[in-house]
Amino acid sequence: MAAGDPTGAPGVNSPGARIQVERIYLKDLSFESPQAPDVFRGEWKPDVQLDINTRANRLDGSRFEVVLTATLSARLDAVGGGEPRTGLIVEVQQAGVFLVEGVEGAPLQQILAMACPDILFPYVRETVDNIVVKGTFPPFMLAPVDFAALYREALRRHETMAGEKEN
Repeated sequence: MAAGDPTGAPGVNSPGARIQVERIYLKDLSFESPQAPDVFRGEWKPDVQLDINTRANRLDGSRFEVVLTATLSARLDAVGGGEPRTGLIVEVQQAGVFLVEGVEGAPLQQILAMACPDILFPYVRETVDNIVVKGTFPPFMLAPVDFAALYREALRRHETMAGEKEN
């Protein structure tokens, strides 16, 4: 990681590299509480699952749309031994348009997969917490996400799959 670069994206501090946020916007938002109002009767001790995904699309030249999707689901123990019940589901797609100049190849991919999601994540965290509270559930603060680790894991999986196809 370069000095002063909290994202761990090597391309961020490359000579001539320039990243500019042109716009940050909410692309999609969904909230479901399929068991309401029954879900409010019992104790709120859900099994929480969070899925995070990112994707980047080149808009033109050096402009990219990066979309960070977070899906939060909270399931409650079944009543009377039946199937677990879904307490709530929140899906947020937070997007940004980024101008990225002076880098290509792997450094560009690292910026799009690490630096840009790091910029978008605080907006996702605030939106999830806000919408959960508006559903009258207890506040939910998303823990920080290590996008560099997620990127390295995705590369490792891709390399493993490529190696298996060659055999």
